[in-house]
Amino acid sequence: MSSPVLVGRSGELSALDTALAEAGRGSPLTVIVGGEAGVGKSRLVSAFAGRSRDAGARVLAGGCLELGADGLPFAPFTAVLRGLVRDLGAAAVAELLPGGGARELARLLPEFGEPARTDDAGEARARLFEQMLVLLERLAEAGPVILLIEDLHWADRSTTDLLAFLIRNQPSLDGVLIVVTYRSDELGRTHPLRALLAELGRIGWVARMDLGRLTRPDTDRLVAGIVGRRPGDELLAAVYRRTEGNPLFVEALLGDGEMGAGLPESLRDLLVASLRRLPEETQEVVRVASAGGERTSHGLLVVVTGMDSAVLAGAVRPGERGQVHSRFAEAIGADPGLVEPGRAPVEQAYHWHAAHDTTRALVSAWQAAGQAGQAVAYAEQLAMLSRVLELWRQVPDAWQRIGTDHAAVLEAAARTAELIGEDDRGFTFATAALREIDAAGEPVRAALLLETRGRLKYRLGRADYADDLREAVRLVPADPPSSARAQVLESLAQHTLRVHGGWDDPELRASADEAVRIARQLGDAATEAAALGAIACAEPIGEDVEPIRALLAQTRVLAARASASYPLLRAAVTESNMLEAAGLHELAAAVAREGLATAREHGLARTFGAVLACNLAEPLMSLGRWDEAREIAEGALQLFPPRVNRTYLWRLIGDIALARGDLAGAAESVASMRAVLEHTRYHDQYHLPLVRLETEVRLAQGRPAEALSVVEDALDRLDLVHSPRYTWPLLGAGARACAAAAGDRALLGKAAAIRDRLHAEASKLAAGGLAQRAHQLTFTAEACSAGRALAEAGCGEPPQPDDMRAAWQDAARAWEAVDEPYPLATGLLRCAESLLGVGDRDGAAAQLRRAAELAHRLGARPLSDGIALLARRARIPLSEPGDKAGARAPSGPDRLGLTAREFEVLRLVAAGRSNREIATELFISAKTASVHVSNILGKLGVATRGEAAATAHRLRLLDSLDPG
Repeated sequence: MSSPVLVGRSGELSALDTALAEAGRGSPLTVIVGGEAGVGKSRLVSAFAGRSRDAGARVLAGGCLELGADGLPFAPFTAVLRGLVRDLGAAAVAELLPGGGARELARLLPEFGEPARTDDAGEARARLFEQMLVLLERLAEAGPVILLIEDLHWADRSTTDLLAFLIRNQPSLDGVLIVVTYRSDELGRTHPLRALLAELGRIGWVARMDLGRLTRPDTDRLVAGIVGRRPGDELLAAVYRRTEGNPLFVEALLGDGEMGAGLPESLRDLLVASLRRLPEETQEVVRVASAGGERTSHGLLVVVTGMDSAVLAGAVRPGERGQVHSRFAEAIGADPGLVEPGRAPVEQAYHWHAAHDTTRALVSAWQAAGQAGQAVAYAEQLAMLSRVLELWRQVPDAWQRIGTDHAAVLEAAARTAELIGEDDRGFTFATAALREIDAAGEPVRAALLLETRGRLKYRLGRADYADDLREAVRLVPADPPSSARAQVLESLAQHTLRVHGGWDDPELRASADEAVRIARQLGDAATEAAALGAIACAEPIGEDVEPIRALLAQTRVLAARASASYPLLRAAVTESNMLEAAGLHELAAAVAREGLATAREHGLARTFGAVLACNLAEPLMSLGRWDEAREIAEGALQLFPPRVNRTYLWRLIGDIALARGDLAGAAESVASMRAVLEHTRYHDQYHLPLVRLETEVRLAQGRPAEALSVVEDALDRLDLVHSPRYTWPLLGAGARACAAAAGDRALLGKAAAIRDRLHAEASKLAAGGLAQRAHQLTFTAEACSAGRALAEAGCGEPPQPDDMRAAWQDAARAWEAVDEPYPLATGLLRCAESLLGVGDRDGAAAQLRRAAELAHRLGARPLSDGIALLARRARIPLSEPGDKAGARAPSGPDRLGLTAREFEVLRLVAAGRSNREIATELFISAKTASVHVSNILGKLGVATRGEAAATAHRLRLLDSLDPG
């Protein structure tokens, strides 16, 4: 008998109410409610959902099913969509999505029509996840939304993946509160939910609510509510003693409200009473199993009980005997409409397997695997494929039953395992399949499987991955031209590029060129686009980047023609990265922004967002727009990109922290990067910047010995020659470490030796493009400074003063050419030092004043301090004669007190954009956009967005000001 009232949960209800209010104010928030079975989780969230619904919130509720891997993938989200369709209609739900299209949601609910077709399984899954996110965003525009997912301990892998995606992206879900429940007593040590809860617990906006048992007073109130009056103290004490405050046990003990003689002596009696209702044969099995500990295998019980395996299976499932499951499966097979749409294959797979009908279990598992693949539920698809493989030898004519051979099932399992990141299993499946395939008789089939295994080997860090890719190319005949040959050639080119990265690698160029030629012959625009992208990546970056841009423009046209989103977006990633490497920062930022807009149009903003955010933040940082760069980098981290990609963002944040004097923040970035990269295959774009940043942090901390050791270790272990973009900055930092170490007699010899090694490495390096040339000239100047410091300590001959001055002047001019204010200001400072060394006081003063202005604008406090110190020592005033405060008249947005970022937001406000639209375009959270808008209104002295737009037009800000 249930209580008519909710007892003892006022604090938890209040906390949930507060969470919804905070979510409504734009704060991301997820509440995870845990507790043992029967403690009242469902009752609590049901009461919260009811009162919230009455207050105007939309409640989207779904629960996970107790079928494990057999359960319908995405079951709670299917329930959410079904509820929305019931309330709004399928057409109205589709209208909430960009372009009115819900074809990805059709994978979960047939009411949305046919699922979108795509050749890229990973892209289909990404689109589905993003459509769910956008749907929640749009629903929240009309009012608060609660997404309620119950019984997460029973969730399938696809459900937890989608839920985790939504939680990680919750900063974009203004007005959405996510509430999740799970049974804490169901989580054994190996339960997959444990790892997910630990991961989510590290997210700042995820709160845990542990629901405990009721106190004695609350238990008394519950009893009184059930029976309709307050019973005697003796009975209340007995109920609490025997239930320990578990509401479900209280209700079970009281039964239909009758009390007294029928009350069991203990909770144990209650449980035993349930067991006594089981058949005698089952009771005997339970008695035997209870002596075996927490877990006893089926095989062990067969031996100990002496029962036949089938008899034992029937005994432990007294209510689920084989014939019952068979009847369920037969009924569903005869009329699939008896279950919810799309559920028949999964239901049949479950029942035939439980009925121990191996033939039908195998066939239904194969069908369920196909359905799970269509629903992009790849973990569940792999579980069903694994079941097919387990049952295969028990069904003599298995290949006839499912219409394909054993090797094909292994192939499907290998490719599905790759999609969910289970690379070890994928490798095992692929290797087993290759043993069953006759490469001489089926060369193309073997080649495509070798390509899959080669990719898996690469991800597993195996050095022989390229052998599989080369063998795949060898197996597919060149004549006649085929899509298969173009595909394996393109794959070999891409993976050669990732490892070698050089335009001069003959295998890379030959593979890519042939792939382009074949794909063009066959009209395979997607493969041609991907191969052209590889060629563009491999091209050397010089002062003229237009040939590479032309290649990438061609890639975009082909990818758009083929509706191939990934090659299209990879082109944006490649071009923005290449332009930044060439020192064309404004153009790089513009291309990255265009790429983000394209990703949004294709429903892949979050999938490609973090990478393109890196490619936007880096040029902004180079341009000295550090606040914007940091804002974007921190926003990208909230998308939880792959761990190795996070190191790129941490590096940008660490560079800004170091330049602004936040040594603790910079050191934290180094520690975060190192924790990931110490266990990761070498990637020049990640490992070399770590070495450079760590060297500079150690120098800033006054630890030159450690800085030298970091540089020496890189020289000993890492490939520097093939990565000039990342090696030149490292060499410059290394030269600074040598100069700093020259002041310590104990380090003098080591510093001189490392300086010589740095020179040797520099002699092997190319310098393509203006930015690399600027780094090369900076290294030359830093090496001169190191040479002087070493000579002053008695080690070697010093450079000539004029050589030092010329080196720093060349470096400063190079940084001026690429419009990078921070290294320019640094170069001007060092140039002033050298000018003072040759007696040019006026020249030094001019350089110091310019450097001081740049450093002040950037907020680069350590650099400003260094400039001020040199000026004081040289007795050079940093203000121009006649300039009382040394301040220049503000120009651009500064004359209104607006930062460059606020000016950019003002442009969008004047264009009529909402906070959410501003956030999307600038790749920041809506809350951050709101803060910027509030600051703008305050600085302009206006009350509304319309007044701000009018003021901007009246002052001609939008016509004349440049936010850079």
